[in-house]
Amino acid sequence: MAKSGVFKGDPIVAVAKATMDLKKELQRLVKTIVEDSSSEDEIEFGLIDRANQTLQALKELKEGGKQRSASIRKLNDSNNRSSNGSSASIWASCPQEFRCPLSKELMRDPVILSTGQTYDRAYIQKWLKAGNRICPKTQQVLSHTILTPNTLVRDMITQWCKNRGVQFPGPIQYADQDGLTEADRDLFLSLLKKMQSTQSEQKEAARTLRSLTKRMPSFRALFGESLESITQLLTPLCQTKSQTEIHPDLQEDLITTLLNLSIHDNNKKLVAETPMVIPLLLDALRFGTIETRTNAAATLFTLSALDSNKSLIGKLGALKPLIDLLEEGHPLAMKDVASAIFNLCIQHENKARAVRDGAVRALLNKIKNRVHVDEFLATLAMLSSNQKAVEEMGDLGAVSCLLSLIKETNCARNKENCIAVLYTICYYDRTKWKEMREEESKYGTLSQVAQNGTSRAKRKANGILDRLNRATNLTHTA
Repeated sequence: MAKSGVFKGDPIVAVAKATMDLKKELQRLVKTIVEDSSSEDEIEFGLIDRANQTLQALKELKEGGKQRSASIRKLNDSNNRSSNGSSASIWASCPQEFRCPLSKELMRDPVILSTGQTYDRAYIQKWLKAGNRICPKTQQVLSHTILTPNTLVRDMITQWCKNRGVQFPGPIQYADQDGLTEADRDLFLSLLKKMQSTQSEQKEAARTLRSLTKRMPSFRALFGESLESITQLLTPLCQTKSQTEIHPDLQEDLITTLLNLSIHDNNKKLVAETPMVIPLLLDALRFGTIETRTNAAATLFTLSALDSNKSLIGKLGALKPLIDLLEEGHPLAMKDVASAIFNLCIQHENKARAVRDGAVRALLNKIKNRVHVDEFLATLAMLSSNQKAVEEMGDLGAVSCLLSLIKETNCARNKENCIAVLYTICYYDRTKWKEMREEESKYGTLSQVAQNGTSRAKRKANGILDRLNRATNLTHTA
């Protein structure tokens, strides 16, 4: 019988050889026990003892192998930790400018948001897909959700890695955590089918779809797989002859489901270009509960991230009901209404539509009452490129409102927007020079911005002061 001892040469090879010898010895003993019939009592027990001894030796040899494997794994783990620790120390020393504001880690695929801030693509996409419509760092409302590669920062990070002898890590790829099963797809189809059933079944199905599309991004994506799915979803809203026949809870759930679908980037074009969608959203804006109207406004904002959708939504008359809702002033709706109007007015044609539909008066009233000043002031500044809007601002007392706001606000961006509007009024309407000159003479409001404002605000403030000074000099000369 082979015995355990000290093996020469490679220990792994020696252990394998010993194991093979023990197995052969065990097979021989077992065969002898089964087949040998002579001296049954004496021979059988002796062989059984030897077989047990061989089996025990084989067991000890295998346990020893496990211990050696564990030791090897422990050593490898130690080496990996040492290597990872070295890499980790390098990543920990990277400049702050190379870190994503969301993950606080080195950016692997830097992209620029509409606010000019740079993030790692994977993390900002996750932020946007969760339905967020503001910049995480500045808290500004996003004018759009298009991500632009920041090649300059990427090249700087690549060079930084190269200088330290480490490889630039590739972009992070997120697996879909909400993988759908066949049962999920069957549920999806059955819920859409219920939209043609009784009202009670429609309400139940709409409530379920609202919940699923909120929680599961992959469920939102299902609607993009079939051109008919959105039409089927909205069947209950198309079947009724008047708005009074639509159950308010059913309308709210369906409009909110549309909002959830619109968050998915690949759905934006499909949703907006489905013929019934925008008209039904406008009906919801006019006649729904305040929750439904708010979510309809949020849907229009989300869809308007695409330039083609901005044009379509504007042409179909969305600005008037949005401005009407703005004038009503319900606190729940203000944020989404402000975002939708701002986004739509990025497009030149929509500015003219907004001015025609009463946006200037509505925005100024909210600013005078200090309601969501940041958002409404940004929209007013955007509209100031429209001459008719500027004339209306002058007639509605915008100059005194904006000058007083400059004095009381600590927000540099708000001061900048105020000055931008005043500059345009100053350029188009000489009748407002006197009011600006008196303000400057008494409080030095414009000079303070010219000295302490943002670079754009300084430029605009100095432009106003130059124009006022030239006008004063001409008057004295005359």
